Amino acid sequence: MDIDFYHRTRSEFPELTAMADREHVRVWGEVDEDTAFCWFESLAKALNQEMRNGVPSKGYNHLFRYFNDQYREGCNKVKECIDVSFIENLFWDVPSSKCETYWRDLPADLKDLYIEFHGKRPL
Repeated sequence: MDIDFYHRTRSEFPELTAMADREHVRVWGEVDEDTAFCWFESLAKALNQEMRNGVPSKGYNHLFRYFNDQYREGCNKVKECIDVSFIENLFWDVPSSKCETYWRDLPADLKDLYIEFHGKRPL
């Protein structure tokens, strides 16, 4: 795990980090660097909850661009984290009507990762 990526993400997105931390504590008991890779799964789950709650996707375009840039420019550990811990868990248990705009706003590279793993779009 690239701990710098973990810390950069947390400081770049404080509101979503707070939501992810609540989810992470629920599952893992605490937030610490030892579970940093899994924290990105908690981040995806927090975003999934936002989708289920009908929060507009445009508020997360910066997050999507950030992950896309990090995936393109990052080391293999960053790429693996984005792919396996975040993207693979995104859209889980979200009704297609609620994830439609999020999917539309997700950059193509990240969509490709999702489809490569799941074999189809979440819609």
